[in-house]
Amino acid sequence: MIEREIHASHGSSRIIIGGSLKNLQELLTSPLNVVITDETVKSHYGVVFSDLPTIAIGQGEKIKNLDTVKRIYREFLKLEIDRSSQIIGIGGGIVCDVSGFAASTYLRGLTFGFVPTTLLAQVDASIGGKNGVNFQDYKNIIGVFRQPRFVLCDPEVLGTLPEKELQCGIAEIIKHALIKDSSLFKLLEREWNALLSLDKPSVEKIVSESIRIKAEVVQADALEAGERRKLNFGHTLGHAIEKEYRLPHGEAVSIGMVMAAKISESMGLLKGKDTELIINLLSKFGLPTQLPSEAGPLMKAVKKDKKREGEKIHFVLLTEIGNAKVIKISYPKLEELIHDLCMHR
Repeated sequence: MIEREIHASHGSSRIIIGGSLKNLQELLTSPLNVVITDETVKSHYGVVFSDLPTIAIGQGEKIKNLDTVKRIYREFLKLEIDRSSQIIGIGGGIVCDVSGFAASTYLRGLTFGFVPTTLLAQVDASIGGKNGVNFQDYKNIIGVFRQPRFVLCDPEVLGTLPEKELQCGIAEIIKHALIKDSSLFKLLEREWNALLSLDKPSVEKIVSESIRIKAEVVQADALEAGERRKLNFGHTLGHAIEKEYRLPHGEAVSIGMVMAAKISESMGLLKGKDTELIINLLSKFGLPTQLPSEAGPLMKAVKKDKKREGEKIHFVLLTEIGNAKVIKISYPKLEELIHDLCMHR
């Protein structure tokens, strides 16, 4: 078992990697602990928290909204939750986002913790203190920065994941390696098969390193004023691809990272051999590396990105594997770069 901590202006978080969901009771220090989860997770693991009040929400991006949050608030009222209560989000990224946001905004902020049950949630959604929901066509546009008191990452729960869910988390791990740590990239090149096979030592080691990178970035820039923007590598295009082409998050981010790498290359920042190494590693994990069709709808979706500032957007590029930089780029210029990429695909 490995432990890490995040200390930021909006709170501190204890991250336990390799712990067990069965030991959840050890982390429940409040008089009233309430679980928020979804029906699938409840069907797999509900017996572990059957003695705790539980609120089950739906699944998918369509429920990550204020209507779901309002329903949770109504349940909080019924349960007579007060400021000594603690909320536990047990599930994937949507459960973490929604439960963290509901806890952070009810009674001006309740203590909360996460037990992420997908690889993506373990290395991304549960880490860093971002909690939010979608509004209309805008992703994560309503939210707060607030750290969970704890995050319990149990590698055993990953065994129930479909392959595409596992790939979503792997795409985020590769992103962390690309923006900050070439040694993690090399580790993934060596142990890709062990990770896909959910070899426990490999999973713990790789998840721990991925979380370390995100924790370092968050501590340096808790409110996304500079350094933390690098965590958006591949996501500006990835979120747009996810929405317009109806692809899973990991597949969309994989394509977004390749496009961002090729844009970096076209701007003279990244060597072509590094782009090829990135494509090769993503391919080993079965992740796609190019758009399934033309890029026509892409820019419309990109313009709804919350990182927009006027007619420009903060866009993350690579200078080498393990090093990223953020530039402000105009929408016409980005559209031109995307068009050029698609012409030479």
